Amino acid sequence: MKKALSVVLALAMSASMLIGCGSKDEAADTTAVKEETTEEAAGTEEPAVEEVTLNIGYMPNYASLCTVVAGMEKGYFEEQGIDVNLVEFADGPTIIAAMESGSIDIGYIGPGAHKLAIQGKADVFAISHYGNADEVIGNKDKGVATMADLKGKTIAMASGTSSETILDLTLADAGLTRDDVTIMDMDASAIVTAMISGSVDAAATWSPNTFAIKEELGNAAVMLSNNMTYVDISPSIASWICVPSYYDEKADIILRFTKGLYKAMDYRTDNLEEVAKWVAKTTALDEAAVLNQIHDGDWITADDVVASIKDGSMESYYKVQQDNFIKGGAVTEEVPVGDYVLFQNMLDAAEE
Repeated sequence: MKKALSVVLALAMSASMLIGCGSKDEAADTTAVKEETTEEAAGTEEPAVEEVTLNIGYMPNYASLCTVVAGMEKGYFEEQGIDVNLVEFADGPTIIAAMESGSIDIGYIGPGAHKLAIQGKADVFAISHYGNADEVIGNKDKGVATMADLKGKTIAMASGTSSETILDLTLADAGLTRDDVTIMDMDASAIVTAMISGSVDAAATWSPNTFAIKEELGNAAVMLSNNMTYVDISPSIASWICVPSYYDEKADIILRFTKGLYKAMDYRTDNLEEVAKWVAKTTALDEAAVLNQIHDGDWITADDVVASIKDGSMESYYKVQQDNFIKGGAVTEEVPVGDYVLFQNMLDAAEE
């Protein structure tokens, strides 16, 4: 009996040892698999994006800021490894000059400054929107209630900006030329003061200047024209730009910024009033004044951008814009739109 019991115990101990060895081997195998899986996962990780700070030129209005501020507030640029530093300017030509000096990296321009892009001083890497922020305003108390009344009058404008563009269109519409009026070329920020003080009879400017003039002059302020007056013959295009050398060296950063911009465009389009509050906070402008500007543009989405490139409508709008500059003498030579509008960057940014 004892002998039989000893045999049973021996067999049990042998089985236990076999099981223990088997468990150890299996554990080792499992560990190896885990290590291999970890190594494979590490091998498939994408390299971290380069963190970069972009100095971005803007103008203190809703149209200029709505997209970039939405991107900042929602973290869309942060997702791309981009920290945004905003720098305020009065107008587009000044922004381009700052880019040329290297003090800012990219910027927003309204319609008028596109003549500098056509002349090779900037590349358009993304469209912003089609605007309706520009107006020519007359002062009835100074004898300007219609376009025809502009003859012989003094008009304030800021050359090289959308102010100049809307004024030229309005004069032509009235059958007038610059020789028929006196033009006072001044900084955009001085136009409101000149109009309110009565030192000029009319002004060509954009919002929020237009709202400030109307608020101060009351019923004496008359809108003679705006962008929608000439939408068929002069699309009011606003764009995001950089100097050509910056794009040549840092196309990847521009692509990443454009990706963030697209998300911001989509959010802005669905949340105009919320974004207006963010813009007011960023610029320290009156919230009600900024809310008045939410109708200053046709706020397109990323899908709209891609569709308009593919159907050719975006290129045709930029071409009409260039043709108008040539007709007005602001640009002397025609160039292919693709030389300064980076359609491929816009398409690439839309890819997942």
